[in-house]
Amino acid sequence: MYLIDTDIIIYSLKGVPSVVEAFRERRDKPMAISVITYGELVYGAEKSASPHENMAKVRRVAEIFPVVEVSRGVMDTFGALKAALEKSGEPLDDFDIMIASTAMMLGYTLVTNNIRHFSRITGLPVENWH
Repeated sequence: MYLIDTDIIIYSLKGVPSVVEAFRERRDKPMAISVITYGELVYGAEKSASPHENMAKVRRVAEIFPVVEVSRGVMDTFGALKAALEKSGEPLDDFDIMIASTAMMLGYTLVTNNIRHFSRITGLPVENWH
């Protein structure tokens, strides 16, 4: 069970061989994206040189992968993680914490190329397919 981060989705759309192969190898495993990742993809598409074409790709991603909405459980996890990270002197961007909170609440492994940031979160399983 995997929660796919924005960077991995983008690498997949660009056809990065290691990422495409990792998706192929795990095609029978449950995968989802956070609504935060969806929003980041929409933002990237809208600011691109080809917004209509890229929005079609974003919509396709949302058809392939369930989009996990923010829930009270995600927000409970977010609050606890944000406080712990700030106390440790290693704060993260709120969107990264939201994505991590979603993965933790679901019991999913987060798939990201941003291991440096997410490895600060104790108890969050992380993989890099890039």
